[in-house]
Amino acid sequence: MTSFSSTFRIHLFASLMAALLLVGCVKDRNFNPPKEACTIDLVANTSFAAIKNLHSKGVVQIHEDLILEGYVISSDEEGNFFGTLHFQDSPSNPTEGFQIDIDLRDSHLFYPIGSKIYIKLKGLYLGKQKGVYKLGGVFTSFGNLSIGRLPTNVVSQHIVTSCDTDISVVPVQISLDILDDAMVNTFVQLNDVEIIEEEIVLPFAEFQKETERNLADCNDDEIILLNSGYSDFQAELLPSGRGSLIGVLLKDNKGFHIVIRSLEDLNFEYERCEDLIDEFTSTSIFISELADPDNNSGARFVELYNARSEAMSLKGWSLTRYTNGNNGVSSTLDLSNLVIESENTVVISPNASEFEAVYGFVPDLSVGTNSPADSNGDDNLQLIDPFGKAIDAFGIVGEDGSGTNHEFEDGRAVRNPDVLQANAAYTFNEWIIYNDTGASGTINQPQNAPEDFTPGLRN
Repeated sequence: MTSFSSTFRIHLFASLMAALLLVGCVKDRNFNPPKEACTIDLVANTSFAAIKNLHSKGVVQIHEDLILEGYVISSDEEGNFFGTLHFQDSPSNPTEGFQIDIDLRDSHLFYPIGSKIYIKLKGLYLGKQKGVYKLGGVFTSFGNLSIGRLPTNVVSQHIVTSCDTDISVVPVQISLDILDDAMVNTFVQLNDVEIIEEEIVLPFAEFQKETERNLADCNDDEIILLNSGYSDFQAELLPSGRGSLIGVLLKDNKGFHIVIRSLEDLNFEYERCEDLIDEFTSTSIFISELADPDNNSGARFVELYNARSEAMSLKGWSLTRYTNGNNGVSSTLDLSNLVIESENTVVISPNASEFEAVYGFVPDLSVGTNSPADSNGDDNLQLIDPFGKAIDAFGIVGEDGSGTNHEFEDGRAVRNPDVLQANAAYTFNEWIIYNDTGASGTINQPQNAPEDFTPGLRN
């Protein structure tokens, strides 16, 4: 017969075992396993730069017993990072960073932010994908090797957490106008940035879809904020204010982007930047010469002149062409990257190599054939300001230039030197026009390059 005390001991033992099993099955991401006594004796024997120098092209396997030391800067705790571990060579003022691909869920439990880790490189593969160095396993696709994730069962054989206490990783203060490749895979901070206005009503990411959002500073420099559609904060609305952001700087073929670990990496408590007015209109910018040389169509060009006493940015400006007698725009040329110095010119060529060979210097802007700079002399052009207004014009839209007073076929149209202001309505007496078959008042005398043209000079 079983005694009461024996029965009690059996039930107590069963209850304790059930509790232990329950604890052992905890799935919470925030569960921290107990740390074992630390006896790691690994010592780094190589550097980030030395490892990157092992790469020539394609994917290479590392065969030497090399050990790399770094500090973890990423975290998959909130799901915005997945299958990657990012680490840099110092907890503050890093010089380089690395990415290693791993098939390990909840890696933040094993490699928390700020932990010092050792990477045992022997057997790992090194590659460069989209301009970024990566470590990991390998897989084959259509006969080509690519960096892949390390299988779960071997991750701990290559990535070992040191015995040191986790420390705070200090972000490097950067600005969007000075980004360079050395910063990739490092922990950075951007200040005075904001989500662009058209996106502030959107969530961080589309559901289950990697999503690009755009950050801008008060100078209108931009960078992509990359968010996972599986992150815990995917459905949260983007902040509407301005402030600072910390995260891991990454790069692909489209350029730089930044990834945050959690919403705690954002502090957007200030009012948005004031609108930066950097687009201006002016009637002091106008077309000063058009060229269609009789002996060389590759030497065509358009010249613009700035009569102002200060330099003028053409951000937002464009040049439009109406081919022959068309009433609709045939082609448009964006002039935004040009700046015209005071009382000076810019020259636009549809064939930069031929232009340089003929005239002896490089044009300010090289564009394609069939552009507004490639007219054969019977087309009409308009200079459009950033606000969509026609500031200057050559020819009459809807009227084919052949045989008219705005034909410069096989010749040249040059603005009279005394004209110092644009005119949106074509006025013949502002021009000296050479051609082969133009109307009375024009000069029926074809022009040859280079001797009959003065690109870059206003006489």
